[in-house]
Amino acid sequence: MAKIISLVNQKGGVGKTTTSINLAAALGKEGKKTLLIDLDPQGNASSGLGLNANDFKNDVYDVITGNCEITMAMIKTKFKNLSIIPATINLAGVDVEFVKKMIEDNTFRQNEQLRKALEEVKEKFDYIIIDCQPSLGISTMNALVASDSVIIPVQCEYFALEGITQLLNSIILVQSNMNPELRIEGVLLTMLDGRTNIGLEIIEEVRKCFKSKVFNTIIPRLVRLVEAPSHGKPISDYDPTSRATLAYQNLAKEVISRNGN
Repeated sequence: MAKIISLVNQKGGVGKTTTSINLAAALGKEGKKTLLIDLDPQGNASSGLGLNANDFKNDVYDVITGNCEITMAMIKTKFKNLSIIPATINLAGVDVEFVKKMIEDNTFRQNEQLRKALEEVKEKFDYIIIDCQPSLGISTMNALVASDSVIIPVQCEYFALEGITQLLNSIILVQSNMNPELRIEGVLLTMLDGRTNIGLEIIEEVRKCFKSKVFNTIIPRLVRLVEAPSHGKPISDYDPTSRATLAYQNLAKEVISRNGN
């Protein structure tokens, strides 16, 4: 049965999509059958693995609105053990679509559609990684309700913890009302520039706040890591010897060890 992990932070530019792509790819290289779900209308996780809208007929919007079976939207990538459900700008219309459905059907539960869809494929994977958009809207709530845990990427820069309280409150809300099993998998420090003191100060501050929840792995700020998505590859395939490749391999091993599988 798959462990479902969402990467969530309503603040943009924290390395969330980069981590979703590269953690999923690293888990695949560790021998784990992995499904990456792109739940952001920008579709950056999809394009980061070399897909464009002409490459597929169905996307995650079709899945959660019931327009197709989840298996019809799954695409096996050329990367080891890695499949993806892509996203397009269509996903931006899900809020309106779900409000309409709630008006028409008072039994419709707008936050539970992804969880229902994933029930069909959970047994086919070891891990399902969900890349959420930088907001706490309906699609992100769907991800939290469907997930076993969340990874919170936090960049090693000023205002790193900005908005985290709001995110934690949303997680508590989901735990209280919709998914009592949801937990924080870990806080991931990203975009560390080792040449500056501020990065080290942020690391200390985050570890003081979240203690053992902070992953030992820290993702460095590297040009090669930024370049990789434009070539449609995870960093492990774009530059196997990069420090970022090693970092994401270590992160995957940490995730696996925390879950005992």
